[in-house]
Amino acid sequence: MVNYLPAFITWGGLVSLSPREVFHRLVHGVADGRFDGLPGLYGEVTDVRHPMATPESEPLTSRRALQEHFTVPPEVRESLPKRRVVDVVVHETADPEVIVAEFAYEFTLPDDSTAKVPCVFVMRVRDGEIIESRDYVDPIRTYTARGDLDRLIASLRKDVS
Repeated sequence: MVNYLPAFITWGGLVSLSPREVFHRLVHGVADGRFDGLPGLYGEVTDVRHPMATPESEPLTSRRALQEHFTVPPEVRESLPKRRVVDVVVHETADPEVIVAEFAYEFTLPDDSTAKVPCVFVMRVRDGEIIESRDYVDPIRTYTARGDLDRLIASLRKDVS
């Protein structure tokens, strides 16, 4: 089991995870369906946005909001398609707190075929905690891979009316 806490203790004391390590814990935790520990990767105060979310979503500005975001009822959790993290490229920036991570979630569909959902996360990690993130995820491919395309279309129709 992966430990999703943002720091660990060594003989020399408390050591914060790097932005790259925090990113990997986050996306693999999502892919593995281990949502309970994910809010601990974030600071108490955050600014997490999903600019491509459809329907639009509000910024997540606290660990408590992220707890709600990652709360998935057991019956829903069991029905989620299997997925894994693939095609990871992490770009370090001139700012040691900021990374740009390109990757995809690869979903296994009921007929055993796969569907990739491309993603780009721009994250600021301070003292081993995500304090700011812009998570760009393709909404159409996500809903299609989860078998929820009808739900997306219904939500778009509500926004038009």
